[in-house]
Amino acid sequence: MTTAFAALAGGLVLLVGGGELLVRGASRLALAARLSPLLVGLTVVAYGTSAPELVVSVAASLKGQADLSLGNVVGSNILNVLLILGLSALVCPLAVKEQIVRRDAPIMIVVSILVLAMAWDGRLSRLEGGLLLLGLVVYTLSAFRSGRVESDASDHAQPAGLSTLASHGFLLIVGLALLVGGCELFVRGAVALAGVWGVPQVVIGLTIVAAGTSLPELATSVIAAVRGERDIAVGNVVGSNLFNLLGVQGAACVVSRDGVNVPAGVLRGDLPIMVAAAVVCLPIFFTGRVIARWEGALMAALYAAYTTHLVLAATHEQIGRGFAAVMLAYVLPMVVLGLAVSLWRAPRSERA
Repeated sequence: MTTAFAALAGGLVLLVGGGELLVRGASRLALAARLSPLLVGLTVVAYGTSAPELVVSVAASLKGQADLSLGNVVGSNILNVLLILGLSALVCPLAVKEQIVRRDAPIMIVVSILVLAMAWDGRLSRLEGGLLLLGLVVYTLSAFRSGRVESDASDHAQPAGLSTLASHGFLLIVGLALLVGGCELFVRGAVALAGVWGVPQVVIGLTIVAAGTSLPELATSVIAAVRGERDIAVGNVVGSNLFNLLGVQGAACVVSRDGVNVPAGVLRGDLPIMVAAAVVCLPIFFTGRVIARWEGALMAALYAAYTTHLVLAATHEQIGRGFAAVMLAYVLPMVVLGLAVSLWRAPRSERA
């Protein structure tokens, strides 16, 4: 067990360090190319911070641990929306751009529903993985086409020198190398812990692996919120979720010989929760297009409840069922009512 924890810790350090270097280099390259902060958040930063999920999920699929790869994607997406957006809003209320509300958040919801529909037969095939990857290409090209900076200031910006571009590229290469090494250690430790504790691999993927590989997103969004870069904070989460579903899960399906089998528990519970977490974004985004602190606290509390349910269901099945019943009977209706009231009051507050 000590070796497993050491592998987890070492892999986590390499993943976080590699993700930081990759994002720093990629974002500087993007800004040198005169891209908008929102576009940088939705694509370059989001894809960079999701690199750990990509490396871990592909490595898990190649090792025959497809359940781990699926759990990593689903768990990361739930964590991104509920915990990372929630904590970022607690630090500083997040303004949401109209583009997020009108285009990117709806696309995230549609893609989440699409993946759930693809998984309905209990399997994500290699063909479906290829279609997801194609969707990522289409979304990225569309985002770059609509997100170019067209201000006079950017048009007259000094072009970056060759040495500057080379230094940013070096950061990218070093970050990627650290990610590759970190993923190997992290997957090894997670699988070992699953065996020692007798916990299904998909639960490990939904919790430990998802949280570990989402640390770059957490650090990036919270730091961006503190520094006032709210476009990057929100765009990072939405873009990361799209990349996880289209890129990470697509690649994991393609490299797996038989595709990815979807456990019944994930199909009945975690995938619908992922879709629900995405849908929750819309009413929150529409309430004045600001994620308030109380909404951030609500989202973080929902993630804590979800994680508690996972742990109880894996270790104390009867208690887990009771906890789930309480959540469905009391907590969920209260959350829906609160969001409905908030959405109803938003237009009135705008008119006032």
